[in-house]
Amino acid sequence: MDIQTLKQRYDIIGNDPKLLMALNKAIQVAPTNLSILITGESGVGKDVFSRIIHENSSRKHVRQGRGLISVNCGAIPEGTIESELFGHVKGAFTGADRSRKGYFEEADGGTIFLDEIGELPLAMQVKLLRVLENGEIIPVGSSTAQKIDVRVVAATNVDIVKAVREGRFREDLYYRLNQLSIYLPPLRERKEDIPLLFRKFSSDVAEKYHMPPIVLTDDARTMLMNYPWYGNVRELKNITEQIAVVETERSITPDILQNYLSYIPAERMPAIVPEAASPASASQITDRELLLKALSMGQMINELRGEINDLRQMVSRMAQQAPSPQAPATYLPSNAQLPTIHNPIPAAEEDFVTPEIIEDDTVSLEDRERRAILRALERSQGNRKQAAADLHISERTLYRKLKGYNIID
Repeated sequence: MDIQTLKQRYDIIGNDPKLLMALNKAIQVAPTNLSILITGESGVGKDVFSRIIHENSSRKHVRQGRGLISVNCGAIPEGTIESELFGHVKGAFTGADRSRKGYFEEADGGTIFLDEIGELPLAMQVKLLRVLENGEIIPVGSSTAQKIDVRVVAATNVDIVKAVREGRFREDLYYRLNQLSIYLPPLRERKEDIPLLFRKFSSDVAEKYHMPPIVLTDDARTMLMNYPWYGNVRELKNITEQIAVVETERSITPDILQNYLSYIPAERMPAIVPEAASPASASQITDRELLLKALSMGQMINELRGEINDLRQMVSRMAQQAPSPQAPATYLPSNAQLPTIHNPIPAAEEDFVTPEIIEDDTVSLEDRERRAILRALERSQGNRKQAAADLHISERTLYRKLKGYNIID
């Protein structure tokens, strides 16, 4: 089958060289049994290419199975994915009141399309590798292997090489799946195809709802071609249909078009980075970095809470002690309010060692605190752990106070 016939059969629009190369690869590799890895962003049509590969192979005539089985690996809960893929026997787990075939057994003799393969848990990657190497599956709860004949076409929208490098995807499975790879370019790399797709989608809507098709002005066409289209063909199709149905004006200007493009959240727009900018200046905080910062902040807050509890206990105990016989003494009341923490960062912690007795109103709080620490160290003969316990604070807080008051170097 030639490329033009293939495009017409599968309703593929575009003449971009990268797209034509991908189509040529798909039609050439279809008759083989090689495992295929399709890469590309979400919305570029990876599922269409799985159909092209299956329907142009001898497996399209399969009778015992269901031909092409499509599985979204990212949509199956981790706890059930093994049963979904390989099936289970009766009694394998609570609720398994009957045996059930998995997707691989259903696809026996045909093709299984594993979409979002990059989301597959590492434990399942090991089992999938065994299936690819041995052509056998073991249902959950069974000890007997079953032979199967399934061709695997996998797809992912993540950087799978980077995932391998970071240990999120097994290298041996990557090479087993990637006997041949097909890359589908994003729409922003196929700028000349964008007006063609817009015209096709506009015509489809006009025919379906019996209305005149919409057309773009030259400026609107330029705007459309320069838009990043992170949702790719799917996003372009949705926006075209919205404009065709909602707008009464059939000639679409930039002002009209902007109303629909602006619906896309601003954070999805690409960051504008000067060409001379260094990688460090152009870097952005990742979700993982934000998560680590949040976890670190939570740990700091928990530590501060512990120290505050230590201080409250100390205040309570000091209030219960008898006053010194040498002079009248005033204790801090048991309901004394400790400083409010406005910023949970260690450098700004406001934890205080409350002195045992307020001796003189003219003495600063810092001096009283320093004296209290020195008395505790004297009583414990320099034992910091015992001194901290005597003051009812943590050793960490005591050490920081010793450094702050230059009691130690």
